[in-house]
Amino acid sequence: MIKRILVFLAASILLFVASYSVHKYMINLKDINMSFSLFSVYLFHVISAVIVYVIVEAVALKLPNQAGYAYLTSVFLKLGFFVLLFQASVFANEALTKPERISLVIPLFLFLITEAVAVSKLLNSK
Repeated sequence: MIKRILVFLAASILLFVASYSVHKYMINLKDINMSFSLFSVYLFHVISAVIVYVIVEAVALKLPNQAGYAYLTSVFLKLGFFVLLFQASVFANEALTKPERISLVIPLFLFLITEAVAVSKLLNSK
């Protein structure tokens, strides 16, 4: 259990560093001004992905049949917390530009896919 969590943590941090660096480079290359902190968005997604995985791992240890429900619940809670935390900086603007919208969706899908792959491997091993 601890080994899987540490592997997921290392993979998430590596994904965070690589994807944030490339994303920030592309934004700087095109000289786009963001109305929110891209680093904060990426940091939220990496931390929440690790928390979601740890929750699913803990539930799978105690109640293996309920781990899938724990994953679905935690993903919905994660999206709700994102809206609550970034309400003032992201959702206060009436219209986000297209690069800003894409910059919100990229980290969401990167870490959502990472979570889904890790959780599916975990659930298939149980």
